[in-house]
Amino acid sequence: MAFRNMRVWRYLEEVVKAGSVRHAAERLYVTPSALLRRIQDIEFDLGTPLFERNASGVQLTAAGELFIGWVRTQNAELQRVCSQIEELSGLRRGEIRIHVSQAAARSLLLEEINRFRAQHPLVKFKVTVSDHDTAMRAMTQYETDLILVFRPVHAAELQPLMSIGQGMVAVMAHDHPLAEKAVLRLRECLQYDIALPDTSFSGRQVIDEVLSRGTARVNPVMEANSFELLSDFVRHSNALTFQIDIGARLWRDDPTLAVRPLDNVDSAHGPLVLGQLRGRNLPVAAAKFAEQLARRLDDMRSLPLAGGDGEAPGGKPDAGDDDAGDAPVPLLRTA
Repeated sequence: MAFRNMRVWRYLEEVVKAGSVRHAAERLYVTPSALLRRIQDIEFDLGTPLFERNASGVQLTAAGELFIGWVRTQNAELQRVCSQIEELSGLRRGEIRIHVSQAAARSLLLEEINRFRAQHPLVKFKVTVSDHDTAMRAMTQYETDLILVFRPVHAAELQPLMSIGQGMVAVMAHDHPLAEKAVLRLRECLQYDIALPDTSFSGRQVIDEVLSRGTARVNPVMEANSFELLSDFVRHSNALTFQIDIGARLWRDDPTLAVRPLDNVDSAHGPLVLGQLRGRNLPVAAAKFAEQLARRLDDMRSLPLAGGDGEAPGGKPDAGDDDAGDAPVPLLRTA
């Protein structure tokens, strides 16, 4: 949301994203010369260039980095104020932006969005399915209000709102030889062909870390950035794939698939974290949704999910999660 005299801020952000005045102008439906004049007007007022021009396009100068950071802060503050104005007559409108791990998108987030919109039908959602690094960048650049990701990097900018432990599970066809066992060791899985998630996914990183501690070798016959594609592949083959517990919720009800937890001995687990930018006052709609989502995650601790009951597998606190403790932190400043 922006007022008319603030439209130029959006122009600047689009140039930063596109890395080119011409490409940004195409997206904004203005002429490159008109967009360039707007940029030059701001540079004249500030007395310094915001962009460096080169053969491949433009990039921010040091002054430009400072200015675009201020613009993003002002845009976020404007969203908060407009949200508070809406609250004067009750929470009726607003937009909630969230970056979410693929594993939690369909199995958890979609359900919570439907619940929220049942009470607030005019609130819009902008959901971006992404890896944790992309989600963290979007959060620090005020491009998203909330993140819900598996194993985010430890960073001072991240304010965890809720965290629950998640174990890794193996997914295979219902008639796979290993489907007869209740719990699997990773070395047993590696006796078969493996379909691996893309390296950008935290679940894949967990598997790689476990493998690096041993001598077992893996035979990856497929690598993909889509869990739906991976599940379809193993459904019709003798291969296995891996997912975090929450991401396998929908597959547990599929009679053509078998979902089995990895043994605690393999230490294949990590935290699923709901978070926001530290120190930021969220818009009212985003804050209320975060509270609902945090309560849902807290309730999931008691669900009988294999290896994922709110603690790390084996009932021990989730290791390596100093910032994202299992108890909810005081939610959410909207003043």
